Amino acid sequence: MTTQTPVTQALDAAGIDYRLFLHTRPVRSLEQAAQERDLQPEQIVRSLLFRLEGPLYVMALIPGPSQVDWPKLRHFLGVSRVTMADAEEVLQVTGYVPGAVSPFGLAHELRLLADPCLKSLDTISLGAGIRDAGIIMQRSDLERILPLEWVDLRADDCPPAKIMP
Repeated sequence: MTTQTPVTQALDAAGIDYRLFLHTRPVRSLEQAAQERDLQPEQIVRSLLFRLEGPLYVMALIPGPSQVDWPKLRHFLGVSRVTMADAEEVLQVTGYVPGAVSPFGLAHELRLLADPCLKSLDTISLGAGIRDAGIIMQRSDLERILPLEWVDLRADDCPPAKIMP
């Protein structure tokens, strides 16, 4: 398996410390990914791609267990219609297959929305650009190098912060 992806190239170019975690078996659930990376599920950040009216897209970064509140998303974006991008759109817009998407090294520039719950986490894990892998890094570095818009788009409360022993 390759260990260099557009994600790792972007992080290397920005001088960001990270760890590429390669799973030894296919990842079947968020809980499995978190357990194998020695993280809590809320530390796994999902990078979700949404299609707005027309050919416009936006990416939302949310804690793994959280669900997006569609009315909040539409209201924030000022649109009446938003849909999840399908697998083909995800690949075309991000350059990554579903399950490997990251806000780093994107094929096209995107507006990036980030859930404020992420601010309570020191360490996070994002897609690595390849399946069955993840980037583990400091959340502060995510904030430092990406033009994030912090907005509450969750349908639930922030997951409780847990300290790993």
